[in-house]
Amino acid sequence: MTTIAFIGSGNIGGTVARLSVQAGYDVVLSNSRGPETLKELVDELGPKARAATPAQAAAAGDLVVVSIPLRAYPDVPVEPLAGKTVLDTGNYYPQRDGDIPQLADGSTTSSELLQQHLPTSKVVKVFNNIYSEHLRALARPAGADRTALPIAGDDAAAKEAVTAFLDAIGYDAVDAGPLAESWRFQPGTPVYGNPYAGGNPNFWESPGVPAGTTVIREALDAAELRQR
Repeated sequence: MTTIAFIGSGNIGGTVARLSVQAGYDVVLSNSRGPETLKELVDELGPKARAATPAQAAAAGDLVVVSIPLRAYPDVPVEPLAGKTVLDTGNYYPQRDGDIPQLADGSTTSSELLQQHLPTSKVVKVFNNIYSEHLRALARPAGADRTALPIAGDDAAAKEAVTAFLDAIGYDAVDAGPLAESWRFQPGTPVYGNPYAGGNPNFWESPGVPAGTTVIREALDAAELRQR
């Protein structure tokens, strides 16, 4: 069975971990504060979960979810992730992360920064555009009013692996293209939050509304092109 590891186990990371365990995966959780701080989450998830350091989690995972504030991306361990598929849930929030000129001017994307930091890994952007409560609530078996999530990446095999993982935890995938196109589902775009709230701009107030592949594709296509 594939092991899903987590570097960062907060709202999104913890939710993906819950969905993973429900789908039968083993999970290895980590954060910046130490394995002992994850005892409550590990106890909740049961025997298929354990806590570790970020480096240990990176080494243990077949798929590794990086779910940390963007400003911390230089701390992601490089060597243990060599050759692995890395699922990047990050977003750039200047008020939290500070000024990052190449993101502010649109010359690159946050996932491309992580890919540059992890040159021997295969980064796939996913989970960054959905509120954690919606992510938990909208998982469905195949054929049952399923919700879709956009993904982006430069490696076709890595995107296939992520698509299969999404399917296992209850979601369809919509391929948005390479990492350079991942801006299409970053904060402020039509597909960020709103489709899963039925268009409510205060998406966190909604209990969650299924949004299928057609809705997500149309929202991706509606994103305004920017100058690169």
